[in-house]
Amino acid sequence: MFSWIYFLFFVVFVLVFSLLVWGGNNRKYESSKSVSSAYDAWTNDRLLENLWGEHVHLGYYGLESGKKDFRVAKVDFVHELIQWSGLDQLPKGSRVLDVGCGIGGSARILAREYGFDVLGITISPAQVARAKQLTPSDLSCRFEVMDALNMNFAKGSFDGVWSVEAGPHMPNKQLYADEMLRVLRPGGVLAVADWNRRDKSQRGMSRLEKIIMSQLLQQWSHPEFSSIDGFHQNIINSRFRCEDVETADWTKYTQPSWIESILEGIRRPGAVFDLGPDAFFKGMREVPTILLMHWAFANGLMQFGVFRARG
Repeated sequence: MFSWIYFLFFVVFVLVFSLLVWGGNNRKYESSKSVSSAYDAWTNDRLLENLWGEHVHLGYYGLESGKKDFRVAKVDFVHELIQWSGLDQLPKGSRVLDVGCGIGGSARILAREYGFDVLGITISPAQVARAKQLTPSDLSCRFEVMDALNMNFAKGSFDGVWSVEAGPHMPNKQLYADEMLRVLRPGGVLAVADWNRRDKSQRGMSRLEKIIMSQLLQQWSHPEFSSIDGFHQNIINSRFRCEDVETADWTKYTQPSWIESILEGIRRPGAVFDLGPDAFFKGMREVPTILLMHWAFANGLMQFGVFRARG
């Protein structure tokens, strides 16, 4: 009972905080432009990069009882997904597409440590510019501004397709799956990881869960979340054939990331204050939504799904 009351407080806090401090101006999804604008802003103010490093995604903690550095956990996540998906079985020199590449953290690991020829795409021009700045010129790793739902590549252009936490921003989940499978060559490897909602067929949402879900969608420019089974069906039902489709729920392995992402601000206060006083208030804006995400994943409203398939 206590947890419901506690997190209801944070739901109210999110609403009041947004209304009083930002005049109710949230980042509700409207189009690809709203997603681009949100990521341009997050990239240009450098707050997330200063706090979390070059990987703006959850970390992998396994079932270890000991603490793990948040930035190390993020790197571990990349390697765990590469190995689980089978991307590491591709030969060096394989062409790999990173869909929703952010500022290029995963792409650089794929290129530097696995010897792949990597192309990262994102809807955000600011992310592409920053990714290029962070990438050594001798690394086989390039970046382009491109819409993942309308990729400018021929069918079968890549040996591997990688996408982490990009799906929630896609208004058409089937087209998202179709486009990734379209550009994947026969026998190539698909590796996807995403935030997913509980399947509606399992249990409907309570009134409180509906309020929380509304905030999770509006605050970070998400049109909708798919369920693990829902996106699994998107892959299977794609008009572009694939084989060996498998999914797994990594919620328990990634769950500590939400609280750890807040604690980084306490451990590294200079990362915030070096950017000026405005960065502190920008960081505070994200805290309520992060806490709501923590609650949603801890209580089964949200799940962390991983997906693999062969072209």
